[in-house]
Amino acid sequence: MTIERSEPPYSTDEVGMLRAFLDHYRATIRLQAAGLTDAELDQPLAPSDLTLGGMLKHLAFVEDYWFSYHLAAHEPAPPWDTAPWDDDPDWDWHSAAGATHAELDALLAAAIERSDRFLDDALAADPELDRPVARPRSPEKGETATVRWVLVHMVEEYCRHAGHADLIRQSIDGATDV
Repeated sequence: MTIERSEPPYSTDEVGMLRAFLDHYRATIRLQAAGLTDAELDQPLAPSDLTLGGMLKHLAFVEDYWFSYHLAAHEPAPPWDTAPWDDDPDWDWHSAAGATHAELDALLAAAIERSDRFLDDALAADPELDRPVARPRSPEKGETATVRWVLVHMVEEYCRHAGHADLIRQSIDGATDV
């Protein structure tokens, strides 16, 4: 598996900048998990129960949640459509235990591919970043995110977890230069 991580440009338009940072951190998370065994992906950094495998599955869910469900207004697809969220709100994290690296990385890579396609389609139809996404976040409150908010949030989501991934990876094999 080859994962390319490019550096975001110092100057480009807003969409290009947000997408470049999002792509950079998408690759960073995948690289943090690269080269580890399936058992190592299940290894948490105590006292947390976070694992790199859980992180891959969680980020696949977040990709689908924001780009497929909210931006493109698609209904949840497998495995999210039948997940027991009421029994375990962190099901995406916990259900990764025992899955292989190949399965988890493929799940995230496919979610990223779908997200990029949905974002490309949305921006081709209307390049305005301040327009609301198709599905409201809180219909009862009338709160709907904008396309800009989704992009910024996704950068924030990946950056936050990249810090977690640094700590978890170093605890597994000492790697600090990923």
